[in-house]
Amino acid sequence: MKNAIRIGTRDSQLAVWQATLVKDQLHQQGIASELVFIKSEGDIDLVTPLYELGVQGIFTQTLDTALLNNRIDIAVHSMKDVPTQMAKGIVQAAVLPRASYKDLLVYKGDEKEMFEALDLSDNSIPNESGQNSKLVIATSSIRRKAQWLNRYPNHTLENLRGNVNTRLRKVAESNWNGAIFAAAGLERIGLRPENSIELDWMLPAPAQGAIMIVCREEDLISKEASAPLNDDATALCTKIERDFLRALLGGCATPISALAQWKEGNIVFSGNILSVDGKEKISIELDIPSSQSDELGSKAAEQLLNKGADKIVNAIRNA
Repeated sequence: MKNAIRIGTRDSQLAVWQATLVKDQLHQQGIASELVFIKSEGDIDLVTPLYELGVQGIFTQTLDTALLNNRIDIAVHSMKDVPTQMAKGIVQAAVLPRASYKDLLVYKGDEKEMFEALDLSDNSIPNESGQNSKLVIATSSIRRKAQWLNRYPNHTLENLRGNVNTRLRKVAESNWNGAIFAAAGLERIGLRPENSIELDWMLPAPAQGAIMIVCREEDLISKEASAPLNDDATALCTKIERDFLRALLGGCATPISALAQWKEGNIVFSGNILSVDGKEKISIELDIPSSQSDELGSKAAEQLLNKGADKIVNAIRNA
């Protein structure tokens, strides 16, 4: 029996919060664990993770390498960052209960003026004033950019990168009108500003708001330790969303969104794909019994492709 489960984590505030949550939940199960902080600089790459189609997980590769090198036993990730096909030799061990899946706008200036500029009095398509406003909004997400430009074609989108703390600081120091963040990331570490608006009309990234634990495929001890932390409803819904993304051959650079929700024994699914400039959008909505949801994500993607999504996918690939 291992003395303690070694939990690999990046050293950002959010990553440490998520890893500590897992550590605390393992402790409640009577399982000892410790955090191992992994930095990409200076890592000895004894085993390079191999991903399907050569696509590497930008935010997970360092921890995947540490897992395969047996430097850690489990890794904790924001699930939306995990490639739909994980590195060979690494498997999903658990999915924790989902927090908020929503995106939100952290804005600057007067709240009333911002609501008027965005026509956020309800969730309808913006009226003429919303369409004619010319705000500058920041985000590094192609998905968020595409959905924003689809709704507000006259706005300017600026690039914003870095961890949560860095991005909040950049917004404060900039002349932007606001920036888009994942609600869960800000709320988990107590950094959601009062001047923020939930974007109920914006469909999230697949698995946004969920936390995934991964381990080596042959590590039965870590699998057994993680199993009690798994939330079945979240695991099912995020699988559907990730199957949808995978079937459309999407990734971080593709404006694909999906949300599956368990409602009274049914799975209610919404998904879409947009052109990068936001001018084209194809959506799908399904409501089926959870007992029939095994291949819902793949079937929804197939229906979307039949509606013309293949043209958008091909255009993005060619670009």
